[in-house]
Amino acid sequence: MALAGKHTFGSIEDTRVTFIEKKIDENRKDFLKKLLEHNGFEIIISEEKRKTEEDPQLYTVATTDMVFNPTIWVFERKLKTFDGHKVTQDYWNQVSEGANPHYWKGEK
Repeated sequence: MALAGKHTFGSIEDTRVTFIEKKIDENRKDFLKKLLEHNGFEIIISEEKRKTEEDPQLYTVATTDMVFNPTIWVFERKLKTFDGHKVTQDYWNQVSEGANPHYWKGEK
């Protein structure tokens, strides 16, 4: 799921949350959970209901921080990677493991 400007919030069980991403696979869920907990956020994971047993299990990732907006935190460089660099859009989207802050590609 790409970063979107909307701040979506709601509830998981009885807890008010800000939704990070919905309907994501287990790999993405694990990545976001580790990254956001590393940055000090309390994370809540919810399993999506499956129509059939053959359907893959999808998840919703949310935080109890009601003012957290992933787009703002990524573009304002407020999140840190595990090695201390700032999280970029490509890192957030798992396109790249590098944290190069440039959004354009230069010639080599």
